Amino acid sequence: MLKSLSILAVLSLTLSLLLAYDAHSYLRAPIAAKKTQFEVEIERGASLTRISQQLHMAGVITQPLYFQLWARIKKQTSQLKPGEYIFNETYTPRRILDAIVAGQVKKYQITIVEGKRMQDFLAHLQAHPKITQTVTDLEQLKTKLNIPQQHLEGLFFPDTYTFAAGTTDIELLRQSYQLMQTHLASTWQTRSSEVHLKTPYEALILASIVEKETSLASERARIAGVFLARLTKGMRLQTDPTVIYGLGDEFDGNLQRKHLRQDNPYNTYVRHGLPPSPIALVSKAALAAVMQPEITGELYFVAKQDGSHYFSKTYREHTEAVRKYQLN
Repeated sequence: MLKSLSILAVLSLTLSLLLAYDAHSYLRAPIAAKKTQFEVEIERGASLTRISQQLHMAGVITQPLYFQLWARIKKQTSQLKPGEYIFNETYTPRRILDAIVAGQVKKYQITIVEGKRMQDFLAHLQAHPKITQTVTDLEQLKTKLNIPQQHLEGLFFPDTYTFAAGTTDIELLRQSYQLMQTHLASTWQTRSSEVHLKTPYEALILASIVEKETSLASERARIAGVFLARLTKGMRLQTDPTVIYGLGDEFDGNLQRKHLRQDNPYNTYVRHGLPPSPIALVSKAALAAVMQPEITGELYFVAKQDGSHYFSKTYREHTEAVRKYQLN
């Protein structure tokens, strides 16, 4: 009897050791499959059993019980993160568990372009299938982020944002808003003594105009210098982009003389000073141009056919440039 029990104990121990060795070897072995990439979406609140079954069905693991056992030994059953995961054939079950615990999910990107309007920004977010929508309009956005300004234009930073599936629009918008506040505050501290604007918000307004007036990096500081010189002299800015912005949906792509005479807060041909708000999303480059402008004594510029501008110090020179570059 004792001999039989001893044999059973040895067999049990041997079996346990074999299973332990098998599990240990399995957990350290790369995925054995013909596919080179596996995509698995783990739902929020999914249990360890459900996750291991998903991984097994997707062909990522072959021994779900070993996977569960390892997660329990590591005491990580409550640390598994939801999201979209991508694994390749080099992943071992241990590495797969580590990735899920760390939340190393698949990332997406969305690019917000400078010069666009805030409504375009919101529409771009709403069109992305991997972003969860929580904001329907700009007024709701202003309330959710507790923004004090009346207008949201220009308050958000255009950039490329990286995010995981299921990220909400308000998360990305909050990040963009905070980035712009940071950039604006830091660049304001670097402003030249020749910048006679009163507040960072005024600088943001002017930067949005510079953003719309030229796409050439070499011209930004020079155009900013022209506008700042005109403001200092009490001259109207007389810039088309502000007029176009003020027209809103009325603008059909054809700016006419009647529009330049049509009074509204954004018509800088009629009104002195800056418009009441920015007119577009502003890049760091445009902000920098306003804070460090090229003051050359030039008060005018006119667009040339190649997209650059001709700059003038006198009205007479400017009218000749208009005749040369726009009327011929």
